[in-house]
Amino acid sequence: MKIKFIGAAREVTGSKHLITTDSGKKILLDCGMFQGKGLETDSMNRDLMFDPSQIDHIILTHAHIDHAGLIPYAFKLGFRGSVICTNGTRDLCAIMLADSAFIQEHDTITFNKRRTKKGLPQVTPLYTQEDAKACMGLFIGVPDEMKFRIDENIKVKFTNTGHMLGSGVANIEITENGKIKRIAYTGDIGRPVDQILANPQPFPQADILITESTYGDRLHQDPKEAVEDLLKIVVDTCVNKGGKLIIPAFSVGRTQEIVFSLNNFFNQGRLPKIDIFVDSPLAVNATAVFRMHPECFNKNFSDVMEKDPDPFGFDNLYYINKVEDSKKLNDHKNPCVIISASGMMEAGRVKHHLVNNISDPKNTILIVGYCAPTTLGARIGRGEKEVSIFGTVYPVKAEVKKIESFSGHADYKELISFLGCQDKKALSKMFIVHGEYETQKKYVSTLLNEGFINIEIPAKGQEYEI
Repeated sequence: MKIKFIGAAREVTGSKHLITTDSGKKILLDCGMFQGKGLETDSMNRDLMFDPSQIDHIILTHAHIDHAGLIPYAFKLGFRGSVICTNGTRDLCAIMLADSAFIQEHDTITFNKRRTKKGLPQVTPLYTQEDAKACMGLFIGVPDEMKFRIDENIKVKFTNTGHMLGSGVANIEITENGKIKRIAYTGDIGRPVDQILANPQPFPQADILITESTYGDRLHQDPKEAVEDLLKIVVDTCVNKGGKLIIPAFSVGRTQEIVFSLNNFFNQGRLPKIDIFVDSPLAVNATAVFRMHPECFNKNFSDVMEKDPDPFGFDNLYYINKVEDSKKLNDHKNPCVIISASGMMEAGRVKHHLVNNISDPKNTILIVGYCAPTTLGARIGRGEKEVSIFGTVYPVKAEVKKIESFSGHADYKELISFLGCQDKKALSKMFIVHGEYETQKKYVSTLLNEGFINIEIPAKGQEYEI
């Protein structure tokens, strides 16, 4: 059989890896959207580098848009196979893909107004909300740790990675010519201790291992310190400076973790009496999905839920759905915290909050997750003095802070610890994906020092016989 690396190859977004068996069966591992490359992103997403109508199955590790975001587009172009994932991933995709379509439709209207003024042709979104809704009929939810028989020669079992609700290593067994080939695709790997989610679990021995490297050259601070730093930044911005704290955060995972942290501070009487807004319809819906999947929680969070029936809600916390209520935040004069998507600041309502707050030194922008190098979030995080938002340049006068320990990605020591369940000599090949190339090279060097062998960093479009 062969595997072709189409996305997240020497870069972070756009995860897509295509397995073609000797019998001609085509299995796509994730179907993610490229993000954060400006105009180039659209053309990269439209060129799938495969015929969607020929794909038999998509095996999906989790619901983040850079792993799942092109499933409706593949559907639009003729994909009618099955999408196999965990139950949590299926439920999140139902809201996240629709939200992605809504953002595209809305952004296209705005974009086309500018193109009309310039005499340029109109553009269309990659897919519509109808496409996103229709493709959900192809999803098959599978419980964690249950071996699912796709057909007589292909089986898959998901084991928890702790990266987000429903995320799992796809452990695939493919039988060819009477022999079983074991392929493990980790997707994204979470932290060993999460405030909400159950810990990552060991996964079965593989022959071929495909694994991420996002933070392959970095170490995170202690999670407890990170939570305390969050409170310090809230106090410094909202109490000492009397400003607004803008937290760009992914609507699924990071938003719930930040809200839970603030909820704990509220219960302890340590949270200042300020308004906190979660300005993201997706975050509101995702929080409801979280409540539906207690099997994904760790014991500590489950214990908290017994004493606090709503760990995602407290006085002075407001969830905002309507656009008009979001716009009213522009006129909110009192100190407050605004948590809004997207985490990389490339789309969604957070860009409007940046426009209104980035040039005031009383305010703070807090980056709590990974931002791909070409994104607006990365440019702000690097300390650029001015940035373009919606085609207008704004001076960056607000204070910029980072707490990377809120990221759902493990650091390099945690990655290696997670892979420790594998017999290194039994791995015939390791493929390192989902990382910037310089980071990947450093990570591979560390892996080799740890005794791992036969490691490749595939380039985009590169194909291997496995």
